[in-house]
Amino acid sequence: MINNRVFSIQKSEVPTVADLPEVIQGLVKHELLRWNVSKVSEETLTVEATTYDGELLPFDTHVINQYYPGRSAVVSIIPTGVGCDIGGYAGDAAPVTNLLAAAADYLITNPNAVNASNFINLDSNVIYTEGSLIDMLCMGQINLHLPYTNRVGLIIEESSAKNLDVVFNIINTVRAVHGVNIQDYVITEGRIGSRCVRNESGAFVGTIDNPDVLFRACEQLLAKGVNAIGVTTNVQDLPPDAYVDHFAGRCPNPVGGVEAVISHLITRTYHVPAAHAPFINLKQLDLEQSIVDARGAGEMASASGLACVLIGLRQSPQIRSHPSSRIADVLNINNISAVVAPASCLGGIPVLYALKHNIPIIAVRENQTILDVTSANLHLESVIEVANYAEAAGILLALRKGINLETIRRPLVTLRHDTEDVTFSDLLTPKKAQELVLVAANS
Repeated sequence: MINNRVFSIQKSEVPTVADLPEVIQGLVKHELLRWNVSKVSEETLTVEATTYDGELLPFDTHVINQYYPGRSAVVSIIPTGVGCDIGGYAGDAAPVTNLLAAAADYLITNPNAVNASNFINLDSNVIYTEGSLIDMLCMGQINLHLPYTNRVGLIIEESSAKNLDVVFNIINTVRAVHGVNIQDYVITEGRIGSRCVRNESGAFVGTIDNPDVLFRACEQLLAKGVNAIGVTTNVQDLPPDAYVDHFAGRCPNPVGGVEAVISHLITRTYHVPAAHAPFINLKQLDLEQSIVDARGAGEMASASGLACVLIGLRQSPQIRSHPSSRIADVLNINNISAVVAPASCLGGIPVLYALKHNIPIIAVRENQTILDVTSANLHLESVIEVANYAEAAGILLALRKGINLETIRRPLVTLRHDTEDVTFSDLLTPKKAQELVLVAANS
């Protein structure tokens, strides 16, 4: 059984923000598929979580003491279902993703940031990675093994012959045009029953009626030697009014939440990369305009959401190396040079664990969401706030070159040997430097 829960935590119960993940883990009795802080008040933190009553395959150990030097990786988080102005629609975060990727050896991002049905635009150093694997990466629990290619298996929920024709034309297209190795497929006997759910915060999540149907299909594919799994289902309970708002540019993509639940469940159960796509894109709507908002146009222009998922899974990272797979590179938490996220949703696992491991956090104000979980109301003093992704890319370049950010801003504090009551270490503290700048400006 999959459940979506909302609960409150008293701030007094959390010694520091870095301790919050452990507090949440201790409160939830069932397996956690995903969670995030959705609201912050003066006294409480509201957490939205998706839990699973069954058992998930545990990870062996932490990899904090394992090092793979020479490569820098940036994690870019575009949270699913929370109305991101950039990335909340259909692959509209691809330009900023590729921009950030230009400032690092690798850019790690979640599928829904770049998925756009028939369209997907990934530079060669962008790593298409399921959200729970990003969580585990930032927690220091896994290595990411980057393959030359994967053997992709596809789970297709039972449907009409007409719909299956659409899916198999897409399968053959990505094989012929993109060279994806689709090793096998399973058409389920019965419905998986994926459903859209909306939380109290307005964020879209989801649930599954029959996870056993999904598990049986996964096990059939794994027995045939696949090492990455795509899933396409008919998502139910999609709210037509929300979809009308979505195509008008006023609402997050309603389907993203249930897609994340499905891929999280597969990845955490079988330790293979996974991604979900809607079977047939919803189009029979009373739209305000026949030409939809540009950010969602990829969805409107495509019959199904499947193509981008199959293309993305072609080189999606493995959790561990396999004797039959050739690995091009390996990354873990020690390679992460920064985490980039929208400034209003900093309550997720990657950001909070980056804080714990002293990894720089870059918060982008322009990518607004329906949440208000900011560095100010979480009291995160170390967050680097920027106006937009162009500025974030500049910060990443500075971090990569080892340039102190204070030295590229003005005014620049002058160090003097005769300065009273201020030590050299004080001047190196950003907060103290900012105070000195304000004093100088007002004197």
